[in-house]
Amino acid sequence: MTVQDIRAFNRFYTNVIGALDYSRQLYAPYTLTESRVLYELAHSPRTDAADLRTELSLDAGYLSRILNKFEQDGLIERKASARDPRRRRVTLTSRGRETAALLAERADESVGALLATVPSAERPRLSEAMRTVRTLLSDGRPPRREDVLLREPGPGDLGWIVARNAALYAAEYGFNADYEALVARIVADFAEDHDPHLERVWIAELDGRPVGCVMCVRDDAPATARLRLLLVEPEARGLGIGDRLVAAVVDFARGVGYRDLVLWTNDVLAAARRVYQRHGFVLAAEKPHRSFGKDLNGQDWRLDLTGDG
Repeated sequence: MTVQDIRAFNRFYTNVIGALDYSRQLYAPYTLTESRVLYELAHSPRTDAADLRTELSLDAGYLSRILNKFEQDGLIERKASARDPRRRRVTLTSRGRETAALLAERADESVGALLATVPSAERPRLSEAMRTVRTLLSDGRPPRREDVLLREPGPGDLGWIVARNAALYAAEYGFNADYEALVARIVADFAEDHDPHLERVWIAELDGRPVGCVMCVRDDAPATARLRLLLVEPEARGLGIGDRLVAAVVDFARGVGYRDLVLWTNDVLAAARRVYQRHGFVLAAEKPHRSFGKDLNGQDWRLDLTGDG
């Protein structure tokens, strides 16, 4: 392979994805770089301007102009960071979240149309080729936080949630098939009847494969959402995926108008409890019980989303 081979491929792929005319491709007034900044603001837990500049390798002046444009369009708010008053924290407004979601939807449609031109039998080959390129050009470096994508579930992902929950909880906590049955019911209920405006599933993806998940569903209590089935694969732990998944649920629940976010867990899940506590959940009640073939201590946790609790 020569330098010219790679450059020729870059020209080909840039043309395939419409990178040179990205705004027309998505029917939106934002370039590829601007859309990427908006994506990071919607998905990254680190949204200081300095973090964005580092993660995206952008010139400080260029990023500042992009953020100024977003602010004029009502997509973002900027204020001093709680971690360091010298830094500026950037957050999406409700309009910004809607715009990011619309761009993501149009990007999915564009890629879906491209993928539709590939015969089904050839898609595993294409996926493996893309994974090979990423692996070879990453120079063997370990995965980074920014390599993880949070996305909506695709075909097969809900089944993956059931299978991986059952396998991991059996391996790590000795849970029996009763737990798999519970997860299957939760997932089936969501698949059969859910309100996409008030309920959602997130899949964490790394190198083209799912490595984590979480759900946000309506609770029986008024104006209350329930966080369910948080899971991170062992090989993907340490990348902040659990924090990102919980933050996604909190932001979504608050954004659509829930006043409370609740969850049920067991005290043996120490790592998950620490994630919940970092996001402001407080222990509301606990009770011993016998479930999944084990004697456990169940816990109810609650987060006030109104900001005054």
